[in-house]
Amino acid sequence: MNAWLFDLGNTRLKCARLAGHGESPAVLVLPHEAQAPALPDDVHGGIALVSSVAPEAARVALLQRLSERFRRVHLARTLPECAGLQIAYPVPARLGVDRFLSLLAIVDECRDTLLVGVGTALTVDLLRADGLHLGGRIAPSPTLMREVLASRSSALPVTGGRYVEFADDTIDALASGCDGAALALVERSLAIAGERLGSAPRLLVHGGGAGALLPLLDRNELPATEARADLVLAGLAHWARWAGIA
Repeated sequence: MNAWLFDLGNTRLKCARLAGHGESPAVLVLPHEAQAPALPDDVHGGIALVSSVAPEAARVALLQRLSERFRRVHLARTLPECAGLQIAYPVPARLGVDRFLSLLAIVDECRDTLLVGVGTALTVDLLRADGLHLGGRIAPSPTLMREVLASRSSALPVTGGRYVEFADDTIDALASGCDGAALALVERSLAIAGERLGSAPRLLVHGGGAGALLPLLDRNELPATEARADLVLAGLAHWARWAGIA
């Protein structure tokens, strides 16, 4: 079966062929803004499986483009229960489908996990080993914090600087403040999660901004920090198999 997975975020489209269990497909990453990005000629087939948290214009444009290249297009939505995962939200539609699929990607691992996604937003979700989602948090990511500050003041650059505990330069103070806010949220979430579960969960970090945050998490000696790529695509594949779509 020729099926493709599509993860349409706020700034990027990631796509990959649906692979067999244990296989790691090559992931194509394309930037986009208001409209869906142009797809390579070889991206076509029988089934398109889509996760989208993008603005409506980009989502509609992508679905239209996929409908011209695939026989069937399926848009994933958050479910209250799926494949052993039970989400905490009483109104499932209020949990972003990217968070839902990321949790679904790891539910079979049966481990207490604090799952941190670093993209446009910084998301934190607590998953118990038995598949029960205990809720989470949403905050601006360090990148978004920098972009918002820069949009309000030309004296505050959007990139650059290094993390130090007490900076003696504005650009370092920006990097330290924005990264430090993310670190503090993760640290507090881990502490409260440990109290609630009775022991510290593993810390699993994913998303486009994870690489910048991981060295700082390691420096702070937080317990059992792991990184994972493309969890949304992995969860989308899990959802499709569970639903009998692919």
